[in-house]
Amino acid sequence: MTEIPKDSLPRWLQRLRPRTLQNQMLILLSAVVLAQLLVSGAIFATFIAASSKAQIGKRALDLAHTVASMPIVHHALERGDPLGEVQHLTQKIRIRTGAEFIVVANRDSVRLSHPNPQNIGKTFVGGDEVRALQGEAYLSESSGTLGNSLRGFAPVRNAAGEVIGFVAVGYLKETIADIVAGYQREPATLVLMLLVITLLGASGIARYVKLQTLGLEPRQISSLYLEREAVLEAISAGIVAVDGTGEIRLINRAASVYLGVEEGSPLVGQRVQEVLAPGAFLDLLLAHTGTSLGEVEYAGGELLCASVEIAYPPTNHGIVASFRPLQDLHRLQQQLRYSEEFSEMLRVQAHEYSNKLHMLAGLLQLEAYQEALELVSSETSGLQHLIGSVSSAVSNPALAAIIMAKFNRAHELKVNLTLEPDSSMHDIPEHIPVSRLTTIIANLLDNAIEAAVRNPHAPPRVKLAMTDLGHDLIFDIEDSGPGINTEDYARIFTRGYSSKKETYGAHQTHGVGLYLVRQQVEALHAELDISPADLGGTLFTLIVPKREYPEEKHA
Repeated sequence: MTEIPKDSLPRWLQRLRPRTLQNQMLILLSAVVLAQLLVSGAIFATFIAASSKAQIGKRALDLAHTVASMPIVHHALERGDPLGEVQHLTQKIRIRTGAEFIVVANRDSVRLSHPNPQNIGKTFVGGDEVRALQGEAYLSESSGTLGNSLRGFAPVRNAAGEVIGFVAVGYLKETIADIVAGYQREPATLVLMLLVITLLGASGIARYVKLQTLGLEPRQISSLYLEREAVLEAISAGIVAVDGTGEIRLINRAASVYLGVEEGSPLVGQRVQEVLAPGAFLDLLLAHTGTSLGEVEYAGGELLCASVEIAYPPTNHGIVASFRPLQDLHRLQQQLRYSEEFSEMLRVQAHEYSNKLHMLAGLLQLEAYQEALELVSSETSGLQHLIGSVSSAVSNPALAAIIMAKFNRAHELKVNLTLEPDSSMHDIPEHIPVSRLTTIIANLLDNAIEAAVRNPHAPPRVKLAMTDLGHDLIFDIEDSGPGINTEDYARIFTRGYSSKKETYGAHQTHGVGLYLVRQQVEALHAELDISPADLGGTLFTLIVPKREYPEEKHA
């Protein structure tokens, strides 16, 4: 048996690990939602940052175009700005728009305006103005005298369309980061509120699931399920559970075999009417008549079935049926009968051998040694001859044993059971179950012996002949009994039919033997003929084909 490995986590981690379903669901749901919120928040924050940056860049570029189109800027770049009118104008615009700087420069990149007046007249810093002097408007990121910034460049053209300078509007990246953080602060608050709501919802869901699982923890549920599956598969009886709508809730492997359903196919969840053939057993599963015990027919066979009604809350009622083939019960009854007969045979033989031992002791006391030797020789020679005859005719131990047992039974009842000298049964194909053969032969010999005993008008005799030559296994069993009426040939194989008196064994075992014979004959695809016997009673001829049938290959 494989041992379940112990948890390899340290003890302190095992103590921290949640043990109840409620705590596990609370932590798992919270972790999942938190992960979703973090990912969503990261995506949202990235989107806000990109959108804010694009918006500020567009604002810078639009502002640069606006300033570049002003006449005062054109005049200053063409004729100079000794009065600092451009500086005064750009400072007013910068303060109103919140830009970090608005710089106007000529074609030589010399500044005409700057937030720091000391930088006016100096060369523009950053090196990213070249494209603007070539007549292009664009955004750029570079580091200048005020720091790293996002800049919008727009060229300034004269009336002839020639580039005479450029305007640069910039926002420091630190300022942009502060603006983005302000935009992101409100969504972060919403994320925290959603997390709190998630924790409360997870706690409620955990409580609801705990109620639905009857207060059981996950490990208890999994253990119960595994134990239930193991128990169901270990039970030799078939078990089927059907709810009130006719849906299969449970079916074990034995039930699949007994009902002829393909093993391994997904049956749970299907409608029972779609899986099982119409009949009394299907009617029982759909009737919901409460607890019952009895015999029902299914697919040409008979089942011994016990059913109990169950309730699926709130109002759905179903049924659980436990069943097995009725022939299993008959087989047990037959085995019980054989045990009783064997016990009685041992008692009779013990009594007989006790008498013979007393006879042997008396002969030895009378010093009649020759007579004593003849007595011992007659006993041993008869037994050895019987064993030798059966062993040479039958190679299968099980079949030979059952024939030997019937010889002893016949001897006990003073019936002369003989085996035809030329009998042979060595070539039994492997696909033919010997257990079925022994059931048939044992029951036919039992019926022949008891029929011979019941006829007071003829010496009790039974003759057994068998041959394995050709394409069939053939057994002939005839008796000197009173015989069977022709009109009763079909009736004798029905369950419960019996012509025996309560003389041998229990009465409840009568009427079963030939019924079992019929079932085994059908299972072997064999034939069983009945005709009058030369001994005066009945001759049963069993013909078992050696060829293999397709369904036997998968049996």
